Amino acid sequence: MNKIFYYSSFILAFAFLSLNALAKEDVDKIIDKHQSKFEKTALDIWDFAELGYQEYKSSNLLKEQLESEGFSIKSNIADIPTAFIAEYGKGAPVIAILGEFDALPGIAQSASPFKESYKDNTAGHACGHHMFGAGSAWASVAIKEWLEVNNQSGTIRFYGTPAEEGGSGKVYMAREGSFDDVDVVLHWHPGSVNHASPRTSNANKSAKFRFKGISAHAAGAPDKGRSALDGVESMNMMVNLMREHIPQESRIHYVITKGGLAPNVIPDEAEVYYYVRHPKEKFVEELFNRVIKAAEGAALGTDTQMSYEVMHGNYSLMPNDALQKIMHKELSELGGISYTKEENEYAKQLHGTLLDPKSKVGDQENISPYRPRHGYGSTDVGDVSWLVPTAGARIATWVPGTPAHSWQAVAAGGTTIGLKGTKLASQVLARTAIAIYLDPSIAEDAKDELKDRVGKNFNYFPLLGNRKPPLDYRN
Repeated sequence: MNKIFYYSSFILAFAFLSLNALAKEDVDKIIDKHQSKFEKTALDIWDFAELGYQEYKSSNLLKEQLESEGFSIKSNIADIPTAFIAEYGKGAPVIAILGEFDALPGIAQSASPFKESYKDNTAGHACGHHMFGAGSAWASVAIKEWLEVNNQSGTIRFYGTPAEEGGSGKVYMAREGSFDDVDVVLHWHPGSVNHASPRTSNANKSAKFRFKGISAHAAGAPDKGRSALDGVESMNMMVNLMREHIPQESRIHYVITKGGLAPNVIPDEAEVYYYVRHPKEKFVEELFNRVIKAAEGAALGTDTQMSYEVMHGNYSLMPNDALQKIMHKELSELGGISYTKEENEYAKQLHGTLLDPKSKVGDQENISPYRPRHGYGSTDVGDVSWLVPTAGARIATWVPGTPAHSWQAVAAGGTTIGLKGTKLASQVLARTAIAIYLDPSIAEDAKDELKDRVGKNFNYFPLLGNRKPPLDYRN
């Protein structure tokens, strides 16, 4: 009897492995079929280079692509005009794939391997979100076709998520309940290495601090004025002194966004934009409250008035090994990225402009080992990952050693180097999703893991509070 059970189990396992291998083969062919279409989509969004909450062309292009492939579209999610959900299929599991498409301000948009000055653009895709959005849509279409051809139950959703860069688009969507019936969330991000390891990040919270004073002639009647810029500078001085007395994992950074226009006019308005980060949400709140006290003290000391507006807030990423191990397996099977002779020459030129790179050209062919990682940046994927089991990958769309938010990232993202990474990302996402459709117990294990990690007393409340989406935060 035991032998019969053993052989039956072996045959079932072998049949499942064979089915899984055929499914991967099928989805890879579907991805190949749509390659030219979504590579063009990525480059079109790269050309648009739209800032957060202003990505109308990018959002509409992705909606058109997905609707033409049979997805139903829901727009204006969470009262955000550029946020949308595209859905196909029915039943469980419900798998969501995230897609971003916002660019960054103050970056020249050029594919040159040498730094160029600003031309006609005010923004650039220095975080590769044009590839993120196109690659995720590409994977979603491939999954949809696989479900259709195989008459497989399950639902695939593409979430068009705007304003990741300081706008927290996903947080507003999560707060509205857009992910409540989702079983698993998958995402990826452009980078300079290939890995699908469990990863954490910093939580963060940001705000614009605005000071109001009294204008007067800076030479003729300085005693009649009260400088709003003095308020900003006093606040910055106190926060910089505060750095000695904060946990070492913390990060606080700022830019003065308004400081006056003429030296001989005492500024009656000034503004400074702050980010506060720490791996744990509760410490972000504590540090942020100390920054507020510094602003209040600065206003008192300079006889000005201060107000502040919370701009965004993100939780840290919550890792999920049950999902990440599947994604790592798929990425490892697919392997890294090979450059042509021309791409290799371009990569060497770009690599030569990097400051102290830790990687070399050729490392994009490797898959990094599976191990826990921590990133000091922040992402609004964090909030989603505390609510739904979430897994993500980093794919080498940039030349090895390239930092995010750099002109070198913009450059590589506008070339075939970036497009090769985009295709690999779409394959990893599609294969991971199909593995879950074929074995829904993966999703259940992931849910159990998430419950254990967040704890039974966890009650989600967004760090940005009840504010409405700041649709004009880039104006």
